[in-house]
Amino acid sequence: MQGLCFSKCGFTRVMAVIQIIIGVFVIFISIANLHRFYSTSPLFHDNKDASQKFHTLKEGYADFDLKALSDRVDDVVTQLSELQEKLESTVQNIGKNKNKDNTKKEAALAQNITMSEFKRFLEEEVIQPLYSAHIALRLIRIPQPEDGSVSGSIVEDPLINFFTVEETRKYITSKGNRGAKLSVYSTNKTYNTIGHACVLMRKELEEYMNYDIGSYCNDDWNLGQKLMLGGCDPLPRRRCLTRASKLYQRPLPINESLWTMPDNRNVRWSKYQCRDFKCLSSKNPRRGFSKCIGCFELEKEKVKWVKNGSLADFLIKDVLAVKPGEIRIGLDVSIGTGSFAARMREFDVTIISTALNVGAPFSEMIALRGLIPLYTTVSQRLPLFDNTMDMIHTSVFLDGWIDLQLLDFILFDWDRVLRPGGLLWVDKFFCSRKDLDDFMYMFLQFRYKKHKWVVSFKSKDEVYLSALLEKPPRSL
Repeated sequence: MQGLCFSKCGFTRVMAVIQIIIGVFVIFISIANLHRFYSTSPLFHDNKDASQKFHTLKEGYADFDLKALSDRVDDVVTQLSELQEKLESTVQNIGKNKNKDNTKKEAALAQNITMSEFKRFLEEEVIQPLYSAHIALRLIRIPQPEDGSVSGSIVEDPLINFFTVEETRKYITSKGNRGAKLSVYSTNKTYNTIGHACVLMRKELEEYMNYDIGSYCNDDWNLGQKLMLGGCDPLPRRRCLTRASKLYQRPLPINESLWTMPDNRNVRWSKYQCRDFKCLSSKNPRRGFSKCIGCFELEKEKVKWVKNGSLADFLIKDVLAVKPGEIRIGLDVSIGTGSFAARMREFDVTIISTALNVGAPFSEMIALRGLIPLYTTVSQRLPLFDNTMDMIHTSVFLDGWIDLQLLDFILFDWDRVLRPGGLLWVDKFFCSRKDLDDFMYMFLQFRYKKHKWVVSFKSKDEVYLSALLEKPPRSL
């Protein structure tokens, strides 16, 4: 028998009990919220150290995040209050039905409810709102001192308490490097950027934006790059005039510039250890950068991608032969001086090269060669529209330091901009042998067609992975 009387199942009592529970829960959350506020407010503490236990920093995003925490708790209290009002309204409606001047049969019908309806009511009107409130509370992140002490610096991802969607939270959470290795940018963690990390770098950002309007900017491009690498990106526009080299010379014509060293006078060297291009030789241990050894020596760069050095080296002519006439534009996500783009230009292919000036003038070098430098970090979403690139090439950029979740976001973004039938050229990616399976999965998860796939030894414990993969059509 599906019909079930309210008096038998005690529906009114159940509703009353739920009301009491919700009321107690609301009071508890409110008290907890007040306790957090009073226990962290310096107005109620004589002890200066105690006032710094929670978000009383003088720098960073302290009071801003405290507001986020308060807003999150208020949202939960509001949800619980609305649920309590809904339950009270339901109980009152049941009482009104009992007081109506109906026949005994009508009164009985008014009180009847099937078990399935009762179950659905509890799931949709009670359990789901409670679950949402529960998740909202569990997602609250409270920062802890880095060294475990009260005076330590606060470890927290900025604005984390503002977001509840799990994918957003995963995206903005800092990604620590695998094995505590330094990244290609000499940083130990990476923030994917939506501008949120600027609240952690308020002092640097205010210094960057402190200038006389219409006058010359400070020679502080390195400060802007520091903000970018810290996740404070994109940078705000500035209303000051960018400085250039005092002795700037006209660049070489395109038929000469590709494989000729630029004039030293076209670079502002003040922020580098070296003061000319000759100093950047791979033979100089104090050149100021460690990646892309020899990439400022164009005689060495000339042989890349046109002569085989190892099994993991693919030749440009062989790669282009896979899709003859179809590769016209592409992106080179690498650490270098634009040599790949220069060589591809000789094959009538236009390549944009990503670059940052980590220890040397990589961006200036690329531009002086008559090529296009895209000044961007690994944490940025590519400023390119969907399905537009014929090729993406990467070398000396992604290797064993990178966090797998960070790599996942990067590869999905590459997949976004790569057109159907486009080529992903993974050029000598290297990692430890024990991590190879993890990284292989990251590249294979998109089910690209394999044109080339080579794994070779770099050393006893490290391997190279080179691959040429074709994006499937995915026609919908």
